Amino acid sequence: MRFRFPGRVVVLGAAAIVLANAVSAAVAEAQGAARPSYQALTTLFREWRTFERHALRDGVPDYTAGTLRQKHAALAGWRSRLRAIDTTGWTTEEQVDWHIVRAEFNGLDFNIRVLKPWERDPAFYVTVWPDQSDTPDHEGPTNHAVIELWKYTYPLSAESQARLRGELETVRPMLAQARVNLTGNARDLWVAGTGSVRGQVRDLDELARTPSATPNLLAAIRDARQATMEFVTWLDAQAPSKNGPSGIGAADYTWSLRNVHLIPLTYEDEVAILKRELARAHASLRLEEQANRGRPQIEPVKTEAEFRARANASVDHLMRFLRERDVITVKPNMDPALRPKIGRFVPIEQRNFFSIATHLEPNTLYTHFYHWWDLAQMRDEPHASPIRREALLYNIWDSRSEGMATAFEEAMMHAGLYESNPRAREIVWIMLAQRAARGLGSLYAQSNEYTMKQAADFQVAWTPRGWMSPTLELLGFEQQLYLRQPGYGTSYIIGKHLLDDLLREMSELRGAQFSLREYYDAVNRAGMIPVSLIRWQLTGKADQIRALAR
Repeated sequence: MRFRFPGRVVVLGAAAIVLANAVSAAVAEAQGAARPSYQALTTLFREWRTFERHALRDGVPDYTAGTLRQKHAALAGWRSRLRAIDTTGWTTEEQVDWHIVRAEFNGLDFNIRVLKPWERDPAFYVTVWPDQSDTPDHEGPTNHAVIELWKYTYPLSAESQARLRGELETVRPMLAQARVNLTGNARDLWVAGTGSVRGQVRDLDELARTPSATPNLLAAIRDARQATMEFVTWLDAQAPSKNGPSGIGAADYTWSLRNVHLIPLTYEDEVAILKRELARAHASLRLEEQANRGRPQIEPVKTEAEFRARANASVDHLMRFLRERDVITVKPNMDPALRPKIGRFVPIEQRNFFSIATHLEPNTLYTHFYHWWDLAQMRDEPHASPIRREALLYNIWDSRSEGMATAFEEAMMHAGLYESNPRAREIVWIMLAQRAARGLGSLYAQSNEYTMKQAADFQVAWTPRGWMSPTLELLGFEQQLYLRQPGYGTSYIIGKHLLDDLLREMSELRGAQFSLREYYDAVNRAGMIPVSLIRWQLTGKADQIRALAR
């Protein structure tokens, strides 16, 4: 292997950090253009992304056992090509890109060796997706033939209807292949995944109500629905024979954490951190309640008009706060990215955990909607590096995406966002407690100490004020996702932990010149990549990545 790390930790001076971050994109692009070895990496990356997309069988991606064995065997050649690239003299940004490619190779390796979603998880074969995720890509393992209904413009043009009809015609052969591939014995994934497939029936029923749908499109919708119903019947018939565990075990969890997601921790480290954050959130909530004794409670909104008024006023307040307090560079696309996502009024008896919060103080969730600013930046300011321009595979971005959204909630509370509404601080601690509880439950499910039901029960028990009801659909969705994608349930708290520490290191490097705005802007410019790589790029400290690459 000819990859070389710096021989020592480079601690950048304050002025150097500002300058480096201001020009990093231009420098990386210029150096990449002039350096043949870096061009070899970008060429390898393009070819890899083509290879990663599965070959077709009967018009749909091929996840059959024989094809996957061949694909796994071919990984050795890809890794050999990556190791053969001489990285001597590369910039930190270019070295970061090398490790991103390495992580994606490891992601495919992990999926084929351990996770095997095509074999263990019926939800993998859900192809109809009505809504856009607020993250760079779908959360959890997803097949390569998904139908992104949210990308269409409605009412559908004749051209769009023809294209959608063609996509829907892949549903039946995909589900036929699924019956061959699904030989696993992971009971919780099987039962929960069957529910996800049932959800596709509902989505197709909704699609059938599309105005001006042609007879050909309606026929394709009906056939896709019928194929899905037949698949559900088959899944139900198989369910009684499924009695095995669904978690991957602590050792494989740690391997994925360190080699795919580039998180410098172990399963046991995450358990300790999640326990600490759960205790801190509950203790802080009690202290906040003590401080607020005698203050009136926040009145929840009771009407649609009241909700719209409070929600829009909250966005106004948040954007003004960020600008006036110099928290982050407020760009023209940020308000338009956030405001359409403010949600809708929900009657009190139907409110889930998050709608309870938004019907009290909307900004306790809207600060988490940093997600939509991330997506706006990816769309409007594509990264100079072609390797970082699109979403990384295998949810490798999770520590940055979910971690920043979660960290921003508490950070803005401490920065003074709720100075005029101190009761809102209690909600922030409730949000953190819930995320710590669900993450800890998901860890115990991955080690097979808990079933998915027990993980959900743990989440309910440790969410303050009874805000997480055991009957909420949200609860089942969350724990299912975290079982399907090891590490996702903890990424909110763990990503926050890593970003909080990066903020500490950046403030130490900058000293009296530290600027919160410069910190957030620098992290954003680095792209949607693991926090450990962002840390290396912004501080020059390669110790975490060096340890992970051993």
